[in-house]
Amino acid sequence: MTSAPEKTQNPSTHALIGILTVSDRASRGDYEDRGGPAIHEYLERVLASKWSACVELVPDEQHQVEQAIRSLAASGCCLILTTGGTGPALRDITPEATEAICSKILPGFGEAMRTESLKVVPTAILSRQTAGICEGALVINLPGQPKAISECLDAVFAAIPHCVDLIGGPYLSTKTEHIAAFRPGTAAKKHSQQ
Repeated sequence: MTSAPEKTQNPSTHALIGILTVSDRASRGDYEDRGGPAIHEYLERVLASKWSACVELVPDEQHQVEQAIRSLAASGCCLILTTGGTGPALRDITPEATEAICSKILPGFGEAMRTESLKVVPTAILSRQTAGICEGALVINLPGQPKAISECLDAVFAAIPHCVDLIGGPYLSTKTEHIAAFRPGTAAKKHSQQ
């Protein structure tokens, strides 16, 4: 895991973003992780502000997922994106792990992602993605398929920078040709005065 600077509320600081793949088979080396790299590629395409990734890969074991999220948050990540383990299968426990360690749950993220995914595939209703706040980090569960990751992030990313602002994280800016971050007028004005 990449070492991280101490968590700060300085808006000029670069962001540390956690990328957590939850997969029994990828953690055993049975196949290559494609979800984590897809998240990384998406962030490179969308974020204009400085950031670095902290990458983890764990099996579908709830205590290991919880521990990995807590560790990423404690290391200074302002945003933690998980991939995998959000379906109805017996071993899919990422939402349970997320809900167990988050102080606040933000169900709107999951609702928006499922709504977008339903435009593409009817089985999107089986996804149990959620989001929440864990120790000052925004945690968002994403599906495991790279195409679905991009579709889901497109559906919610405009709200992510302001959410990170509200929980004391660094100022995230986006490349507006891909995603325009939305901040209420007072929040945008406050940043421009700093």
